[in-house]
Amino acid sequence: MNRVILIGRLTRDPDIRYSQGENATAVARYTLAVDRRFTRRDGGDQQQTADFIGCVAFGRSAEFAERYLRQGLKIAVTGRIQTGSYTNREGQRVYTTDVVVEDQEFVESKAASEANAGRSYSQPAPERAVPPASDAGDGFMNIPDGIDEELPFE
Repeated sequence: MNRVILIGRLTRDPDIRYSQGENATAVARYTLAVDRRFTRRDGGDQQQTADFIGCVAFGRSAEFAERYLRQGLKIAVTGRIQTGSYTNREGQRVYTTDVVVEDQEFVESKAASEANAGRSYSQPAPERAVPPASDAGDGFMNIPDGIDEELPFE
């Protein structure tokens, strides 16, 4: 099964192009900065790291990206990984890996997005004021008290 789910921020506005021909199709390309779940220690300091993942959307998904997606916006993308290759102008073989977008949706409100627009991509935005959960030592995270009211399911 080839299935990808990503949550990240756009590093810049999507690049939109239209295919040639009678039935021109929109093609949107953008890069998501996706925070890693761990931090790296450099000289005693903890530093958040991110992966920069190329995404490509076609048709209506590309038109949606053109209309609504902007740099710094946090979105969720589902799709599949697609690899390819081409020969560049110097005659070298270049290999590519992209996520072909099947679905994309907003993860935060417009107000939160505008507030985070100036933030660096290297630090995640605080989502809520819940104290960090302590590690139980068994590989599972403890759920903090009082979070039950915030869950969308029972």
